[in-house]
Amino acid sequence: STPFVERWHDKLVNIHPSLLPAFKGLDVHQRVLNAGVRFTGCSVHFVRAELDDGPIIVQAVVPVLEGDDEDSLAARVLKAEHKCYPLTLKLVAEGRLHVDGIRVHVDGTHAPSAILLNPADT
Repeated sequence: STPFVERWHDKLVNIHPSLLPAFKGLDVHQRVLNAGVRFTGCSVHFVRAELDDGPIIVQAVVPVLEGDDEDSLAARVLKAEHKCYPLTLKLVAEGRLHVDGIRVHVDGTHAPSAILLNPADT
């Protein structure tokens, strides 16, 4: 409920199997496949009253591979989730997260500079 979420503002975290804000809600992997996107992933975010909303803490990118079905894609995203959630808890425990509006600043980190292509140009 909104009162519960607001009472624990910036204290509740959730993991979602997409690169939010894309593909909020249920049946994510099938919707990803139906949309024909080449990348998906997962997001850990601070909870807000609106479904799958809130400042994003950690994200991981997962390629959508030729021949993927819902199960194979979900399994790869789950592996990414198993890396993102522990990292998030570590950052929270170390007090390294600072929320500024809809953005989370993480002390001592930087975004990767590599560009990912799918398909890879070999």
